[in-house]
Amino acid sequence: MKVFTDYIFINTKKQKEIVNITDRVFEAVKKSGVKEGMVLVNAMHITASVFINDEESGLKEDFLKWLEELAPVKPDYKHHLTGEDNADAHLKRTIMGREVVVAITKGQLDFGPWEQIFYGEFDGMRRKRVLVKVIGIG
Repeated sequence: MKVFTDYIFINTKKQKEIVNITDRVFEAVKKSGVKEGMVLVNAMHITASVFINDEESGLKEDFLKWLEELAPVKPDYKHHLTGEDNADAHLKRTIMGREVVVAITKGQLDFGPWEQIFYGEFDGMRRKRVLVKVIGIG
């Protein structure tokens, strides 16, 4: 059994942004030498998300618009009484999830049609990291 840990560092150019990280996750899988197993991809920040969906620019815009409707930026969140101003980002992360697990088969990410891995940033423009944990056999 092999266990391999890597990190992806991301610093978005926008406060809210969705970034395709599939290729970077696959690079970690290749480095691990695992041929059969699983990879866990985890957003290690409470205002960011990792999720699986389709790589399509309109869909990414739709996600951001939908999330803004569900958890809008506004001044009256109780969380803001602590001196913070990012309650909406915490809520958006909860909606989109913190991690995904993808099977590895014959050294490849074993996706369904159109599936890709995305990092969702909801309080960005600063350096954040994503955990990539690969477990399996070579």
